[in-house]
Amino acid sequence: MTREESARHIKSLLVHLLRQRREYINNALVQRRNEINRRIRHRKFLLQRMKRMRMMASRAHTRPWSITESTDWWERVVMKEFQPRDWLEKFRMSKDTFFALCGKLQPRLTRMNTNFRQALPLEKRVAVALWRLATNVEYRTISALFGVGCSTVGQCVREVCHAVVLLLKPVYLQQPSEQELDEAVRLFSMRWGFPHCVGVLDSLHIPIMTPPSKATHCCNRNGWHSVVLQGVVNGLGQFWDVCAGFPGSTEDVSILQSSTLWTMASEGRLSPQPPRNRRFNYHLRHARSVVEVAFQRLRARWQCLHRRNDCRLDLVPTMVLACCILHNMCEVHGDAFVEEWADDVSQAECVQPCDALPAYMDDPNAERVRSLLCDYFCQQQQQEGGGHIPEHLPYRSVASFLHVAETTAAAELLTLL
Repeated sequence: MTREESARHIKSLLVHLLRQRREYINNALVQRRNEINRRIRHRKFLLQRMKRMRMMASRAHTRPWSITESTDWWERVVMKEFQPRDWLEKFRMSKDTFFALCGKLQPRLTRMNTNFRQALPLEKRVAVALWRLATNVEYRTISALFGVGCSTVGQCVREVCHAVVLLLKPVYLQQPSEQELDEAVRLFSMRWGFPHCVGVLDSLHIPIMTPPSKATHCCNRNGWHSVVLQGVVNGLGQFWDVCAGFPGSTEDVSILQSSTLWTMASEGRLSPQPPRNRRFNYHLRHARSVVEVAFQRLRARWQCLHRRNDCRLDLVPTMVLACCILHNMCEVHGDAFVEEWADDVSQAECVQPCDALPAYMDDPNAERVRSLLCDYFCQQQQQEGGGHIPEHLPYRSVASFLHVAETTAAAELLTLL
């Protein structure tokens, strides 16, 4: 290769390298410019977002038709101007019981404030849930009343019901001890004239809105959708055993056999021998009225159990159990019961199931239980003063669960003992 050709080759190589270098520098400058522009756009977006948040916050404090008026209603009207009658009417409990309830639920429902929002006060959250349980009105109505979102109302109802069951069930709804069973027997005998009785058992159908997939399963014998509450009450009308959430088509006997009550009888923790009379039906109706009155007061206080409940089906059993616990709490605290509440539920929107006599009423074992009690009532009628329980009769009996004594399950319960 000549010197001239070698020089041309070197020159073209240098030109090529310079072009590559220039192209690399230009690409680097473009990338740097694009990165700068991206950061500028991101910063502008953040500044605009912060500006919008400040504007929304300022509007929330100046909007007179929503947040301000509702907050004023809760903080000024309810907390400062409500009279005892108002507390009883709106929340179905006295002011003292309300704040006692809030104190007991505080460990479960306490929330911390954040930099973005203030936590909803504990008392307000409990009040939202009680309003829903007492009236069964729509979430949006409660939302406008308390100045909170519809989703917040639903969250309050769910959280308060779960907290009531978790924290208050061991206090206000527990199975009685041996000594408490003895006391219950004496109370039933003195107050209702029925011996060997520790509790009265009955069931209540609670109207619900059922998903289409479960419509047939939840349809009861009267043709409407429900879940069943089985409850046992003592002589004071307070629940001590509750089994809730069974579909409306479930038979009473199946519910009984699935409950803790059946387990107690299987383990021999209720009582030994049962006692026979012509006056049995009269005394039975008189003693059973305690559970009927208890169910009426329960539905009258918490009308979410009376009107069709539109909550999610998984929340209904917890809500029912929470209502039973709150019923016991109000009874223990001696809160007044307004008879007008009972008038509201007596005019039922849907007829509640009737206590039709089953075809197997003539079961010989159940008849034996009734016959043994009949002898006692005859003796009691002949004695002057009455009310004395002969010592030779057993102290407690599975027949004490009066509704059970009329079913085939009673005979099976007797064989377990």
